[in-house]
Amino acid sequence: MTESTMSDTELVRRLGAHPDLRNRMESLLLAVEDETGDLKTADAAEMRIIEEMRRTGQVAIQSWAKRQVEKTSQEIKQTAGIWSEGKKKLSWHTTFGDVSIDEPQYRDGSKRVRPFAQSANVSNHGYSRPLQRVVTDFGADQSFGQVVDKLAEHYGVVLNESAIVRITEGHAKQIFDTAPPPPSWPTEPGTSAVIIVETDGGMVPIVEIDATQTDKRKGKKLRWAEAKICLAHQQGSQTLTFGGTLQGDVDTVGKSILACAVQAGFGTSTPIHGVGDGAPWIADQVEIQFGANGNYLIDLFHVCDYLSAAGQAIVGSEQEKKTWMDEQKARLKTDKADQVLKELQGHLEPSTVQDSDAPVRQCHRYLNNRREQLNYQDAIKRNLPIGSGEIESAHRYVVQQRMKRPGAWWRSHNAEHMLALRLNRANRQWDSYWQRISSEQLTTSL
Repeated sequence: MTESTMSDTELVRRLGAHPDLRNRMESLLLAVEDETGDLKTADAAEMRIIEEMRRTGQVAIQSWAKRQVEKTSQEIKQTAGIWSEGKKKLSWHTTFGDVSIDEPQYRDGSKRVRPFAQSANVSNHGYSRPLQRVVTDFGADQSFGQVVDKLAEHYGVVLNESAIVRITEGHAKQIFDTAPPPPSWPTEPGTSAVIIVETDGGMVPIVEIDATQTDKRKGKKLRWAEAKICLAHQQGSQTLTFGGTLQGDVDTVGKSILACAVQAGFGTSTPIHGVGDGAPWIADQVEIQFGANGNYLIDLFHVCDYLSAAGQAIVGSEQEKKTWMDEQKARLKTDKADQVLKELQGHLEPSTVQDSDAPVRQCHRYLNNRREQLNYQDAIKRNLPIGSGEIESAHRYVVQQRMKRPGAWWRSHNAEHMLALRLNRANRQWDSYWQRISSEQLTTSL
């Protein structure tokens, strides 16, 4: 925007060509000067001026549209072989409210020509890109029903819930579809700082529709699907990079882990410290994606869940259990996992006891199968995390906060797309997405 050098006389003359806009400016001026004397408080003045600005914005866009209709009509009339075909009403939704004009229609042979709609990149009953951004912003965090109320509260705009769903899910799908391909193994050394990677899964409610039913409300099946997300950051950095998938397999997650690490500065010489629960696929993917650069540690607090169940069977009172647990944790933190295994070995349940009723056996097997993933002493010495609290917390504010709201059930593809939208925002890519689609001149018909 450039500073105006328009004279007072020229300003008055131009406003005279737009009487509706002139009236709005007059109304705004009267509010500023408190002509009626009812704007004694700052809050009252602010509320009045917000409403005045909304109305002024709507009138300004309406006036702009009328002017553009005149200009594009004059230009098209100079084209040979074009003839007029009357006018049609063209309206679209904006953050200032609905805008409506009478748009001249033309014919070029069998082809209909709509010069204003094509030039302005609008469609009948469409939604402006700024409004789509507002809707998607709200829809990414709130239930679609609540977005209806928030739009009315903060923008004075009324949209039905189905439009909000269509806009939000449309942009979520676009974010998913235009995601960059997973990176290859880096060729540069990268950062020398340790990069921490964490991965975990959480359940999302999914509804499946029976395609054979005419009434789509019938034959629904409800199930839970695991959303697997990951994060990476340099040691000591608070800037986290996220990735994840709902429908993808573990190899897809592995590629997301690598992508996050690359974003965090991973290179051929960068050490990786992975932390997570004991799911074998997580440790496998750390090894597959990072090879000799990677090291994986089981979340100590997850190990303690197994130890706690075993301790309940080994010792009697709660105080004895606490003492026993403290002793085992101290052993694990000082690279004495073998002593923990020996302690468990002496209390293993008989083979005749079913596995589900044998917590000591379960704990012993769990630790014995993961001896190389219990080096807590080294992690503590290097000031590296021994728990996966970051990714567990991320599940709450990236996934669950929006996708596990009470009463929410998702179609699988919509859940995948919404996860992509949530990850986009978590990765601070929100502005770049809107800048990109603005440069690509996508239509307002979404």
